[in-house]
Amino acid sequence: MSGNRWRTNGFAWLLLLPSLVILVMFTFYPIFLTLRLSLYQADLAVPEPIFTGLDNFRRLAADEVFWKVMSNNIWFALGTVPAGIALALLMAVSANKALRGKWLLRTAFFYPTLIPMIAVANIWLFIYTPEYGLFSRLLHAAGLSDLNWLGSPGLVQWAMIIMIIWKEAGYFMIFYLAGLQNIPKDLYEAAQMDGVGRVTVFRKITFPLLMPTTLFVSIVALTNAFKLVDHLMIMTRGGPNNASNLLLYYIYETAFSFWDQGMASALTVVMIGLLLLFAAFQFFGLDKRIHYN
Repeated sequence: MSGNRWRTNGFAWLLLLPSLVILVMFTFYPIFLTLRLSLYQADLAVPEPIFTGLDNFRRLAADEVFWKVMSNNIWFALGTVPAGIALALLMAVSANKALRGKWLLRTAFFYPTLIPMIAVANIWLFIYTPEYGLFSRLLHAAGLSDLNWLGSPGLVQWAMIIMIIWKEAGYFMIFYLAGLQNIPKDLYEAAQMDGVGRVTVFRKITFPLLMPTTLFVSIVALTNAFKLVDHLMIMTRGGPNNASNLLLYYIYETAFSFWDQGMASALTVVMIGLLLLFAAFQFFGLDKRIHYN
């Protein structure tokens, strides 16, 4: 029995070996190198990296731009994740109904996901353009004053949030559609026979059974909130006055504009730690409240 178990486990590990090799080479090893480099001064002032311990992290703690960027990213996540999930669930419920031409509705909801982020940024850059953009024309038609969406520190973050929700909601909708189609139909038939209202059916049947999907979607949405930077290159480059700057874009600027590899590595370690913390909270906190059967 022991020999059979070893052979079975050995065969299983053999099948997993290619994935493990790729995971180690392209995930764990780069993380290790980044963690090591974060303990060094590696910028244009030194020809070779110099070990400085936690000096990069102490400098981060005193960096006002870093805390501004962290605040921006947290508010960006709070604005995009709940609203994107709610809109995706609403679209999935609408697209799951037995309607004629529902494939067209699903296509319309999902289409923004297929557009590359660079193209999306250019589209919304035109929409937000003062005087000539779509929003400006709508405001003029309503007799309201124009708004500089991308040039105002108080509006630029909201402009980014609206654009990302429009871009990502269709992608999250696909997961909710799959979850809705896996819910047993007899539950809805029983509720209909008992005269239960639609709101109660959604609150007591649909939403609880979609919680595993919601957990997965929330992790993906939160990760996306910390890794989206393409639109900033086209639209604002983090301005005005770092009002739209996000953590990953700040890492890019530090590494490739200021050529401070050590500080960029420290910023990357902070971002990885935050994402691990959020993922652990969602898995070990929310997962206990989810029913999978």
